[in-house]
Amino acid sequence: MDTENTEPTVEQLDEAGEVIVKELAKEYLTKGAWATIAFLYQEKDKTGNFGEAKVSLRRFQKISGVYKQRSKFNVSSKAQAEQIIEVLKKWYEI
Repeated sequence: MDTENTEPTVEQLDEAGEVIVKELAKEYLTKGAWATIAFLYQEKDKTGNFGEAKVSLRRFQKISGVYKQRSKFNVSSKAQAEQIIEVLKKWYEI
């Protein structure tokens, strides 16, 4: 992946400069040379309205002060988020 930023974001603009992916929140899970960041975001649908909030977990490598995205995982729905939470609780005996 070749996404590079001095400050990681999921926000995206179209050719006219209009926001098509809006970042709602960002949490650094790890920092350093490799950063893991959780993003809460919304995407604009075909009608021009922002849809349901989604989550993306992304890994960035920081080189010379620039973050380069190396991988990502998007949580596709609230149901999938609940399944992930249940598995983690079971595995970590939380």
